[in-house]
Amino acid sequence: MPYISYDHDNFPPNVLPSYERRLDVTWNELAWAAVTVGRPDLYHVFQHGNSSVYGAIFRWSMIRMALEQRGSYGRRFFRTDAFKHMDPTEKGAVNYFLGLVICKLFSAKRLDAPWTLHLDIWRDRLAANLLGGRSRPDMIAQAATSGQWHAFECKGRASTPSEAEKRKAKNQAMRVVSVGGTTCTLHVGAITYYSGDALQFYWRDPEPISREPIKIPRLGDAWREYYQPFIEAYQFFGGRPDGAFASDTGVAVEELDLTLKMHPAIGEFLLASNWQGARRLAREMRGELKDKGYQPDGLQVVAGRSWFAGEERKTRQK
Repeated sequence: MPYISYDHDNFPPNVLPSYERRLDVTWNELAWAAVTVGRPDLYHVFQHGNSSVYGAIFRWSMIRMALEQRGSYGRRFFRTDAFKHMDPTEKGAVNYFLGLVICKLFSAKRLDAPWTLHLDIWRDRLAANLLGGRSRPDMIAQAATSGQWHAFECKGRASTPSEAEKRKAKNQAMRVVSVGGTTCTLHVGAITYYSGDALQFYWRDPEPISREPIKIPRLGDAWREYYQPFIEAYQFFGGRPDGAFASDTGVAVEELDLTLKMHPAIGEFLLASNWQGARRLAREMRGELKDKGYQPDGLQVVAGRSWFAGEERKTRQK
């Protein structure tokens, strides 16, 4: 299984043991995180029609374009030549998105907090000065078992971050102090970067620093933003807007060599647009979902063989 090397500072030992420095990650998990992590900036380009479908394709395409697993037995993720030769502005957008995706995976697998939401969801309900500019965090995440909330500032960089960049990421995460009246437990500054061409990760949670607190209001229908990109892509590629679906075979996204699946019980809620019900049931069924190969939210994205063949593709092209 591939892995991502990482460093961490100042986490409580019971949360993140100091000896841990690797996170096993599959292409399936990367594809799942990409479609559920939050809204990238270009989401707002699609104001009408199947916006979530295009948003999902956009997210998966960025992962596929930017990363590869070199060699048949390579265990690291590397940035592709195509990514390295992009325009600097385009690189910045992709790095930002990868920062969100990788942070979600670490939150899900190391902090038991897979339920991530982007702060832009509350843009219309918070004072403009709170979410304006670049001095606020990117997302919040809720732990599956404890229900605790954590705040994250997620950055993407082309090279190893400096100490100043690490401190800045942490300070931005500190601004979210509560979600729906519940005080945030961790305020994490996270940076995804490259050592050479290999993907790396760094995160920290030092002591709090008070600064312009942001209090997220009640969640309301926020879970729609979490599930909608997946469910609309599922319906679009499955060609069954009436809600019928085959849970065993899933829906193929042939252009991207992906298969989308939902647990039948979770799918019934999602196809009825009962986002909170789906999320509540997924928490109750967590053990069963894991045993059957689903992610904690009841979804599954399965990457086809071509996702593993970066080095093989280059060989054939030569």
